[in-house]
Amino acid sequence: MKFPKPILLVLMLLGLPLAGILLAGHDVSSYLEFPPRTRYVEHTPFSWPMFVGLGIVLLATVLPFVVRVGGARSPSAPRTARRSVPTHTFPWWGWAGLVFGAHCWILAWTRQAWFEPMQLYTFTPLWVAYIVVVNALTYRRTGRCLLTHRTQYFLWLFPLSAVFWWFFEYLNRFVQNWYYTACADFSAAQYFIAATLPFATVLPAVLSTEEWLASKPRLTAGLETFPAIRFKRPRLAAGITLFVSAAGLFLIGWFPDWLFPLLWVAPLLLILAFQGLEKIAGEHPRPGTFFPEAVNGDWRRVFRLCLAALLCGFFWEMWNMHSLAKWVYSVPFIDRFHLFEMPILGYSGYLPFGLECAVIAELFLNRKAPHET
Repeated sequence: MKFPKPILLVLMLLGLPLAGILLAGHDVSSYLEFPPRTRYVEHTPFSWPMFVGLGIVLLATVLPFVVRVGGARSPSAPRTARRSVPTHTFPWWGWAGLVFGAHCWILAWTRQAWFEPMQLYTFTPLWVAYIVVVNALTYRRTGRCLLTHRTQYFLWLFPLSAVFWWFFEYLNRFVQNWYYTACADFSAAQYFIAATLPFATVLPAVLSTEEWLASKPRLTAGLETFPAIRFKRPRLAAGITLFVSAAGLFLIGWFPDWLFPLLWVAPLLLILAFQGLEKIAGEHPRPGTFFPEAVNGDWRRVFRLCLAALLCGFFWEMWNMHSLAKWVYSVPFIDRFHLFEMPILGYSGYLPFGLECAVIAELFLNRKAPHET
């Protein structure tokens, strides 16, 4: 996959929000405080019209996919995906991951004097256990998984993931949609280490989960023939996407209540826009070629990635609930009806996040889309 502009992408993600607040005359030191302790963004309170409006937009986006999959799985529908049957026994290292994860969960949610020095560091082993178990589930169904058959790629996901999530932490400085309750207990070095370790598990968790979901073709039945994305003027569409995303990032610190969704979608839109503007070997550029199957009407991988991130999001938020080193949310307009600490509509941010995980892995580690059967 050719993509000559990752440095420009990084500079835009880092520089545009910072340039915006500099032009607005805001105190830059607050935004760059490390660890972040100061609350300087005052969010708009809950709004029923905004909650209902965003809920309708979300349903209109997601419901067609759910209905299509549900229809393809109904008893009267033609069989569009064969039922996959496990080909191997559940491996010993999967059982070890389950036992280890159960112990980590107990330690994370209880307060025992002998474990107090390590109490703030329980999130990483929980997610290591999750990653091992979900790879074991994939291995049981297919005889293959990232951990056993793409080990080098799998291991590279961890350092890439740490860098990847630090970008979201940086962008969050301009909207302050979440903050950590234990920051006051850390020095800068302690905070960096304590944060980087769990950040390193994000990409392995999401992409391992997506691979497990791919072993269950009935979950995406019917989405192999879904409406395709076509642009009559693809370069114009890519150019508009690039301009709108860049302008939004520049203004995100000015209007955090209105532009906070860009925290989750702007990186993905910028990457797709850059690729849409790129001309490869004299061919016409095609926006969205990180997901070429979707361009041709096959939405199975896109659906799996969104579902994988949402599933991981459920565990992230659940394990966060009673952990000592936890985060809490402050989201404008929709901060009500929480599932754990997250407001229910906030889970929609996980959907584009799953796509970003795949794009980043492909962009920096050259992972190609999996073969569909």
